[in-house]
Amino acid sequence: MTTPLESRRIVIAGASSLLGTELKSLLEESRFAASDFRLVDEEIAAGTLTEAGGEAAVIQPVEDDSFDKAWVVFFAGSATFTRTNLALAQRSGANIIDLSSELAGQPDVVAWLPRLSSGVSSSGAKVFAIPSAPAEIIARLAIAVSSLKPSAVSAVAFQPVSAAGKPGIEELESQTGQLLSFQSLGKPVFDTQVAYSMLDRFGPSSTHSLGAVLALLRREVRAILTGNVNSPAIQLLHAPVFYGATVSACAFLDAGADPSNVAKLCTDAGFTLADNDSAPSNVTSAGEISIQLAPPSPDSTASGAFWFWAAADNLRLPASNGVKLAESFLG
Repeated sequence: MTTPLESRRIVIAGASSLLGTELKSLLEESRFAASDFRLVDEEIAAGTLTEAGGEAAVIQPVEDDSFDKAWVVFFAGSATFTRTNLALAQRSGANIIDLSSELAGQPDVVAWLPRLSSGVSSSGAKVFAIPSAPAEIIARLAIAVSSLKPSAVSAVAFQPVSAAGKPGIEELESQTGQLLSFQSLGKPVFDTQVAYSMLDRFGPSSTHSLGAVLALLRREVRAILTGNVNSPAIQLLHAPVFYGATVSACAFLDAGADPSNVAKLCTDAGFTLADNDSAPSNVTSAGEISIQLAPPSPDSTASGAFWFWAAADNLRLPASNGVKLAESFLG
């Protein structure tokens, strides 16, 4: 007998995070709107009043019974939070969907993306990793050009401050105002000036590390790519913007590669191709679940080199993919 949707318990672990909030919003707009939601998070967020399924809800700390009777558990908080609570969630027998990047590439974890991953009903897997927006962009680009046998592919991802959560957003906002009014900068989150600055690392006292995120990003991309598709060289930089994942990439293809064919391969790989008059950006991609891609551009000074510029909503894209994966469990 099939369990009705309203009786299926969905646990959002990391519910107070920006990604957890976005995920909850999309779940409430999906087939799971009437499901039994349970919201849990780290101690510091426990007691926060919110709503779920149209009713008042309080975010709870993780306890021994937090995942009992769960059908799906989403991890949408920090990588550390996922690592700490994974075993407890697995004890429930629930399907685990990780959006924190922590589980990517680990044994018995399936990396899942729409149109790229096979069906889950017959895989027997119980733990799935949804790649971050920059990882999805880079992996799809690598897959798009793989049939052209590139000699090299490289990508630079630009990280917004929302990757550090609400405190990161507040720090960029406050630093912007302080700089404009010639005040001394507050920098408790990043330990450096992030407003108006492009950076490859934060200050030594920051609890947020671009190097650590870069290592996770590289691991995510490797977990997605299979067969003869090589992982590109990847770099990660801080961009002084609030939201949005953007990626600049370069692929060295055959000198005779046709731009229109390269563009078609990209659309086949899941990109939404923009026209020449509308450049994708963190602003144009806000609130969208598509990955916007500028027309691939040949480099006039390097034979066979093509440049790619892509943008996606860094919260909505992975959250939407997580909901699609949960829907696939319904058959």
